[in-house]
Amino acid sequence: MSNTLGVAVVGAGYWGPNLARNFQHSEHWRLEAICDLDLGRAQALASRVGSPRVTPSLDDVLADPAIDAIAVATPARTHYDIAMAAIAAGKNVLVEKPLADTAERGRAMVQAADAAGVTLMIDHTFCYTQAVLKTHDLIEAGELGEILYIDSVRINLGLVQPDVDVFWDLAPHDLSIMDFILPGGLAPLAVTATGADPLDTGRACVGYLSMNLPGGAVGHAHVNWLSPTKIRQFVVGGSRKTLVWDDLNPQQRISVYDRGVDLAAKTLEERTRVNVSYRIGDTWSPALKEREALTGMVEEFAAAIREGRRPRTDGDAGLRVLSVLEAARASLASGRAHVPELVGEPA
Repeated sequence: MSNTLGVAVVGAGYWGPNLARNFQHSEHWRLEAICDLDLGRAQALASRVGSPRVTPSLDDVLADPAIDAIAVATPARTHYDIAMAAIAAGKNVLVEKPLADTAERGRAMVQAADAAGVTLMIDHTFCYTQAVLKTHDLIEAGELGEILYIDSVRINLGLVQPDVDVFWDLAPHDLSIMDFILPGGLAPLAVTATGADPLDTGRACVGYLSMNLPGGAVGHAHVNWLSPTKIRQFVVGGSRKTLVWDDLNPQQRISVYDRGVDLAAKTLEERTRVNVSYRIGDTWSPALKEREALTGMVEEFAAAIREGRRPRTDGDAGLRVLSVLEAARASLASGRAHVPELVGEPA
């Protein structure tokens, strides 16, 4: 095997340039081609990333023996057809979130990749940030104790999408983080979604997603295209400590609070009679390396291919997120909670 792997980026629109730049700069990859139906857009991107060849034809890319993998950065509704063609051609596949536009198609992609013996990876970018990696490690080490709740906020002004609602656009980020940091992955017992469409776009522009998690914990995600202020905050409350991640504060992205509520009483009857004791302790902020998340993501893709193992964010991780999104869609339509179809635990 060559020291590097050949990759083609399919889609030169919003996210493709970020993938192309990181593949070009990685010592593990050769950026062989940019594929896009808009040749002008593809050529403009290619000129900025070492001038790989440009083609509007996916068939040309899949027939090229120098290309070991493709990275799909196209709208979600196209992921299935592109990925299935690539898998049939024996190519490894990286897919931008969400994995597909339906869980049924996502399952077919995972099954096809397993049958073909190729790597299928989902670009859950935030799972490669230093803040999320640190959060995962702290939870795994038991620093926070038993997880009681997760509360996330991802709001900004725009971009209102033409083909998906705010849940499918923004919530995959927070759901993928929950899936990565929670022991056993994201496996809600029930999902309830509430949305509003004040602009009459035909889809929810403001959304609230609530999840009943195993062990009595709860998860909540607020997503919004219409907020004049940008907020990206993620709170993990544990029985010992609480972690707050503020993605817009580069000086102190993570704060860990030794603050909470203590109840010495053990039984329900005793707890209803005793006074609550509030614990006020220290706050600390772990040092985090500054490293672009996509750098780690493309490294993980190469390592998974070479080692013949599932990547950190594999197809099943994408399916777990998809199952929650579909449950949210059903809840919006019915006004009731829905139970998502469960997928296996993280690799």
